[in-house]
Parts: sequence; structure tokens; C-alpha cells
Amino acid sequence: MASRKARRGGTGTTKTPSEASAGSRTGLLRRRRWPWLLLLVGLVCAAASAGLWIVAHGEAVLPTPQEAVALAKDAPSDRAIQILYPQEGVLFPPDIAAPRFRWKDAQARTDTWVVAVGDAGHIALSPLLTAAEWTPSDEQWETIKKASLEKGVSVSVYGLIRSSPRRIRAVGRVSIRTSGDEVGAPLFYREVNLPFIDAVKDPSRIQWRFGAVSSRQQPPILLTNLPVCGNCHSFSADGAVFGMDVDYANDKGSYVISPVSQDIVLDDEKIITWSDYRRGDGEQTFGLLSQVSPSGRYVVSTVKDVSVFVPQPDLAYSQLFFPLKGILVVYDRRDKGFRPLPGADDPEMVQSNACWSPDEKEIVFARTRAHKLKKVGDRALLNPEVAADFLKGGKTFLYDLYRVSFNDGKGGRAEPLAGASANGKSNYFPRYSPDGKWIVFCQARTFMLLQPDSELYIIPAQGGQARRLECNMPGMNSWHSWSPNGKWLVFSSKTNGPYTQLFLTHIDAEGHSSSAVLLDRFTSPDRAANIPEFVAVRAGAIATMHERFLDEVSFFRAGVQFIRSGNDMVNAEKSFQRALGINPKYAAAHAGMGVVLDTKGNNRLAMGQLEKAVEYSPRYVSAYGNLGHTLHLMGDHERAATCFQKAVGIDPNVYQIYNNWGTLLVDQGKFSEAVEMFQKALKLNPEYYNAYHNLGIAFTRLGQSDQADQYFGQAQKLNPRRASRQSKRVLMDEALLYDSPTP
Repeated sequence: MASRKARRGGTGTTKTPSEASAGSRTGLLRRRRWPWLLLLVGLVCAAASAGLWIVAHGEAVLPTPQEAVALAKDAPSDRAIQILYPQEGVLFPPDIAAPRFRWKDAQARTDTWVVAVGDAGHIALSPLLTAAEWTPSDEQWETIKKASLEKGVSVSVYGLIRSSPRRIRAVGRVSIRTSGDEVGAPLFYREVNLPFIDAVKDPSRIQWRFGAVSSRQQPPILLTNLPVCGNCHSFSADGAVFGMDVDYANDKGSYVISPVSQDIVLDDEKIITWSDYRRGDGEQTFGLLSQVSPSGRYVVSTVKDVSVFVPQPDLAYSQLFFPLKGILVVYDRRDKGFRPLPGADDPEMVQSNACWSPDEKEIVFARTRAHKLKKVGDRALLNPEVAADFLKGGKTFLYDLYRVSFNDGKGGRAEPLAGASANGKSNYFPRYSPDGKWIVFCQARTFMLLQPDSELYIIPAQGGQARRLECNMPGMNSWHSWSPNGKWLVFSSKTNGPYTQLFLTHIDAEGHSSSAVLLDRFTSPDRAANIPEFVAVRAGAIATMHERFLDEVSFFRAGVQFIRSGNDMVNAEKSFQRALGINPKYAAAHAGMGVVLDTKGNNRLAMGQLEKAVEYSPRYVSAYGNLGHTLHLMGDHERAATCFQKAVGIDPNVYQIYNNWGTLLVDQGKFSEAVEMFQKALKLNPEYYNAYHNLGIAFTRLGQSDQADQYFGQAQKLNPRRASRQSKRVLMDEALLYDSPTP
């Protein structure tokens, strides 16, 4: 029995032949397990040393950045990553903050990258990246700048596929350099929300920033929440004097001039107005593209101006703006006088875009023959109807650059600037280099300001062969300014989308420019940056700007602009309320509130506001006209007629009041008297559609169909679409808005 148990393995049972065979195989495997495990470990180690990775728990084990760079020797040469920024050969200033490198790989579809600067990443190396961008740390950027000073250093982007990271799938490379020339000055610039018509409707969203290119943060906002328009700004050469176009009180020709300090206060004592030049001649002045002189003593501007200003549907190029008429006038801060500049004061020409030479002895400006308009009236900015010649049919408007001696304000003979005139293009925005050697200007197929094909050209300051700057990119290139040391140029471009960004380029001794450096921290993603200007002060020299010139008239005008530019009653009401908060007895703000309430259908409240307007200003023509309009809507015909009668008794030349009085008479069944009123309106404005239409209605009611058809026909010619829609209804004018009460 004992021997039998031993043969059974001590279990007390007998194994079958198959069980015995299985047992012998198990024993064999046990005897061979350790050699196989050692072999497997050896293979894994060999694979790792060869740059191969295994899959653990279903995920690929990624290489380190150093290991990825080591794989680059076997990278394919036919699959290139496109480096979006920077461009090949770009030259960075030594005082700029670290840039954001960006790329894309549509060919190999890589999803993980490493960036190496220098051979094999010896200068700087990024971590593994899952976003197609990288910004070096401050320490890395300082190392890169030192290594690339005045010589090229390669930047390589290596692409992997995360699910199978055993090799480099694509590579992109550019070479970068660092200049020995610093920028050396901060930038002042404006940020505008788009489309531009939105900024016109609500100027308070426009903001001005100031900061150095060395900052890693977006430059701080100095000025915002300005409820009236603030436009072109400029500084004296030493950065001590600041000037900017503003709307003040009842005058769009206003201009603020202030000493530069830590906290700049823009108050009414610092306001001048270009409208003071020949104020009595009846011509309106907007004051366009003003420039402070290098010494800060003078300011030059385009006055007695008329410009095309038309909103456009394209988000990127959402306005068409260029001057058709204007002369150059100089303001002397010493004697506070305005004088035309002989040689640039021809009323048959348009003269604009004035730029001072550094020694203040010459002015270069854009000039062409003034466009003759059929009808302008008192408007300085033309609407689409008046500017139809340029909006339909492709009519061009070309400017040449001219040079004239300043001669202490005495002027001289204007001469065309060779290389920037008579070339079949539009030439504008000249800017002298600080040493007076060069002029950089814009050139486009036609017009001025915000042109998609605008490019930067350079010529010797005395004229010569123009050369296209190498820094130009697809999309508008404009709004340029020289650094005080003359080594760098800042400009705006839309190359990356509709929202204009700021760029730098280095200008060498021969006038050649380097590839553009993007100031991507300077602009918000939903704002367009324009009018950048270097200021010859330290970065913190200006901390804040505060307006202290806005009064009740300014807020009233802001409300009027909200209504006229977009029928924005919400913001208009806020502006009128702010005006009344300053002066509760300001008649114009009460009249404005009456218009807002009338539009909302609150006729009784509107009547109360308008009654206050005429109480505080008994000769306020438009307030009487609006009150008559409101009373008519309320059915109080007798009081409405009294208001119309008072209005025309104060000013008999307001054609809309005659029209509204005529509509009241039609409603009263007094058709013959209504005809008389409509004819008075037409006598004042022979192209007045409402009066033609209403005469057709009145003669129809009188049973005189032939005359009715005649007036309906005239209305049809003036506005076919409107006439077909409103053939039977008498047309009242909307409420009138004057900028101020009649004295």
C-alpha cells in the first residue's frame, strides 16, 4: 500500500495517462520560466534604448522632450510643419517680451509637439505640447536673445502622434535673430470695437492704452468711458505735449492740448476749436488728422473739411472714410491764433494728412483736387446718398504727397514729392524718420484710411525712388510711427483677421525693413488697434487720463448721435439723463428726452418734457416743432397748430415743420391750407420726398387727380421703393433734433 501511494503522488488516487503527460509539461515550463523572463526584460531595455515605447494599460508611453529631439535624426524630410509665427529671419528687439510661437500641421496630422531652439535644443527646450503654440519662460527667452544677438538661431518644431509616438512625423523650422537696437520707448494707441458703426453709436467703449514692448501683460488702459468721440492723437517729439481730436460742447472741431504728466486731466481750459478759424463764413469744420509739431508749439489740421464717411458691411473694413475737401490751418499755442498755411490752403484742392519734418521746417501732406458735390449743406461727413459717385460705379480718388516750407507759418510753394506722386496710386500718411532721412507712407489703389490693399513704402525725405517695405503682409498695412531712436517702426495690419493688430519692424541704415514682429499682448481679441505712436518718455510716465471737459451740452450731443446713427433710444436716454444731472434746466436735454419718450409711445410724458424745454428756452424752434408733433399724435389739434405757428415765427426756414403742419391740416380736412404748407416745405427743399408725396395726397382729397399724379410721380422719381409702399398715408417727419436751442 505504501509503495502504491508513493507512485500516486501521495494523493491516494491514480493519475490517468493524460494527467501524467500534463504534469510533465508543467514541470518543464516551471524549469524554463526564469530564462524567458530575463529575455523579455532584455528586449524591453533594448527597445527603450533604441527609442521605442510599449503600450501600458492601453496608452502609449510618451518620450521625454530630450528623447523626442533625439529621434529627429530620422524625421521625414517631405513632411513640414507650417510655422505661423514668427516668420523666417525675423529680427526681435532686445527689449521685447517673449513671443508666442505658433504653427499648424495639416499634412501629417500630428497632435503632440516639442520645440527646440538651437541645435538639438541646447539653448531652450519646451515640454511636450498638446496645443500648437509655445511661449518661452522669461529665463529661456533671455538665453535665446543672448544666443541670437545679431546672428541666426534655429527654432525647430517636432511633431508626434500621441497614439503611436515611436517616431517624429513632421518638422518645421525657422531662423530668428535679436537686434542690438532697442525700441527704447512705450506705445500709446487706441482700441476700437468693430464694426466701426458700433463705436460711432457708443464711443464710450473705445479705450486708449499705453505700455512698453517689454511687458508680458497687456498695456494698461489710460482712458475709456468717453461718451463723445475722441479720434486722432499725437505727441511732441520730446513726449511733453499731447493733443487729440474730441467732441466738446456743440463743436465737432474741438481739440484738446495738454502737458504730459503722470495723471493727465483733459479739462475745458485745454480745449481749442478749429471752428474758430473764419467762424463767420458759414462753412462747418470737423478738424481732421491733426498733428502736434515736434517742438509742441504748433498743431496743424485739415479744416473747412468735407469727408466721405460710410459704414460698410465687411467686419474688417467696416467704414469708408476719406476727405474730399479741406485746407491746412496751423494753431500757434504761443499767441493762440489760427492761420492758414500758404501753399496748402487752396480751396480748389483737398489738403490733409499733414506731417512735420523733425526740424519743423517743412510739412509733407496728401493733396488732390477737391471733389465738387452737388449738395453738401452743413454736413462735414457725407452719407451714402451724397457719396454715391464713389460707392457705385467704381470712381477712384487718388492723393499725391506734396512738400511745403513751414517758414514760421508763412508757408511757401508746395511741390510734389517724387516717388509718392503722379504714380497712378493713392499716397497718404507720410511719416518722417526722427533723423529726417526717410519718409514712410501708405500706398493703395484708391481712397485713404482702412484700405485692404494699403502697403508701406519708403523714400528718401527729399524724394526719390519709392521702395516697398519688406515687412508688408497680406491685409491692410497702415497707421505707422517711428521709434524716437529711428530704429523701429510700429504699424497696424489685418493679416491675422478682421481685428487690427500692432507689429514692429526694424529699419536699417539703407531703409530696409525686417520681417514683422507681432505685439500679440497689446490687443484684445475682439478689438482693433490703431493710431499707435511711440512716446519719448519712460513706460510709467503716464498712469491715467481723465476727461473733465464734458458738460451737459456734450452729453446732449452724445444722445443726439445715438439717435441719428442707429436709433439707439436706450443709450440716448442715458445721455440725456446725464445732461440733466449736470443741469436740470437744460432745455436741449428735455427736448431730447421728449423725442425718446415720443418714440416709445409715451406721448403724455414726452409732452411734459417738451413743455419744460420751451419753458427754459422760449425761442427753441425744434422743441416747439416736436411739441406740435406730439400734440398732433395725441389729438390736440388746436395746441399743435399753435406750436407750429410759434416755431415758424421764430425761424421760417425749417421745412420739416411746414410738412408736419400740413399733415395736421390734412387730418383736419383743410386740404387747400395743407397744400400751401407742403409747397412752402418744397420751396425750402426742392428734393423733399415727404412734401411731394403729401401734396399728392392733398390734391387727391381735393379731387384734383391730375395734379395729384404729378406730385406722386415726383415722389416716385425720388424714392421708387418708398413711394410704392406708402401711396395713401400722409407722411409726418420724425421728431427734430437740433444740437442746441435757438438763441
